[in-house]
Amino acid sequence: MFIDGKWEQAEDKATFDVFNPATGDVISKVADGSQKDIISAIHAADKAFPMWSSLTAYQRSGYLYRAHQLMMDRKEDLARTMTLEQGKPLAAARNEVQYGADFLLWFAEEAKRVYGQTIPSSRPDQRFMVIKQPLGVVGAVTPWNYPVSMITRKLAPALAAGCTVVLKPAEATPLCAIEMFKIFEDAKIPKGVVNLVTKLDPKPVGEEFVTHPMIRKLTFTGSTQVGKMLAGRAAQHMKRISLELGGHAPFIVYDDADPVHAAKGAVLVKFLNTGQACISPNRIFVPCDRVDAFATEFANRVNAMKAGNGMEQGVKIGPLVGPDAIAKVENQVADALGKGAHLITGGKRLTDGALEKGYFYAPTVLTHVTRDMLIFREETFGPVAPIIAYDPEDDVIAMANDTEYGLAAYVYTTNMSRAMTAFERLRFGIIGINDINPTSASAPFGGMKDSGMGREGAKEGINEYLETKLGGFSI
Repeated sequence: MFIDGKWEQAEDKATFDVFNPATGDVISKVADGSQKDIISAIHAADKAFPMWSSLTAYQRSGYLYRAHQLMMDRKEDLARTMTLEQGKPLAAARNEVQYGADFLLWFAEEAKRVYGQTIPSSRPDQRFMVIKQPLGVVGAVTPWNYPVSMITRKLAPALAAGCTVVLKPAEATPLCAIEMFKIFEDAKIPKGVVNLVTKLDPKPVGEEFVTHPMIRKLTFTGSTQVGKMLAGRAAQHMKRISLELGGHAPFIVYDDADPVHAAKGAVLVKFLNTGQACISPNRIFVPCDRVDAFATEFANRVNAMKAGNGMEQGVKIGPLVGPDAIAKVENQVADALGKGAHLITGGKRLTDGALEKGYFYAPTVLTHVTRDMLIFREETFGPVAPIIAYDPEDDVIAMANDTEYGLAAYVYTTNMSRAMTAFERLRFGIIGINDINPTSASAPFGGMKDSGMGREGAKEGINEYLETKLGGFSI
């Protein structure tokens, strides 16, 4: 762990194992932090806050620029660590490192663009001034599916704003976090400003983050169930919170769209990170008379995808994160097939040869999917694509909105009127119109409804870590 500028073992010397999900092998042991370690990290961040927040925006920006350069210098090593620990293909890991570095660069610049304002008063002897100030110590919890970029997406704006941070990374991917904190250390970020606590059981860390008076902000990416619990507890202590939670993204293909072009895009985004992405399409709506052409092209592209260890050349489908993920996918597929869905390809765990000890599931395509199936309602977080046929008279936007989630949605159409209508009517925070990658460090990322609150990236990202203060001056 990295606490107050020093690398530390757990106070009680406890450790836990880190596994390679492609092989099942133990690849490392890391510190399993104690309650005392968590509190030490919080105190270190609180002690560092006055110094860090009093630096100029240009000074804080300089640290982020240095971290960005170091991250780019170590891009290949970071990507290999990610593939080893998380499982995604090496090319995808490289892309994620670049995406993560973009946040350091973006917020190095945004640090210098935190603006206040003056407000006219009705009194001649009064002046109003508004300034923005950092909230204080931030507790951050990041997920395993994007173990590098989710760190920078939270820490870069927090540091740019003048906050100090305690990070708890996902227990499945602590090695990526350790490598990132080596970068922060080598960027000479002052001690106590960034702190890392690794722990197998996340509950004690979450409990401290929502109850400890020194923590003034919690930022969490993870499941909706846990996010709701944290939001409730944080509200009891009047803590600011931002949540990036689950998704159940619809992918709408209109009858004017080219089904082959739409299928190509749908495959790329559906099987991104083996379907383990919160913006992954979970319900693919296709007009009845286009389903055959769409499904054929979709399945052909899926069948060309090679599953295996992400270090191997040509692998497109990596492992799922663990046995629970396999069980969830198997349950959803079995439920769908039992209720009348048609299996086009896949539909089974992969155990042949070198895949035997890993957590691999064949990329799967289902048609004849209906509303009564689990996969229509539940987030899958795996490589299963459910295709839902709809009639021209159906309100496909209403069908797409029929979910508690509201993170991402996708629309394929050549009709600008349809595109604008869909953009305005879909109740999701991110809409890709003929675009399967509507994300960037410069664009706000976040959802509606059960998909969370707050935004990351863009100018909205730094505002999550700032407090508004009004000064009334009588002159």
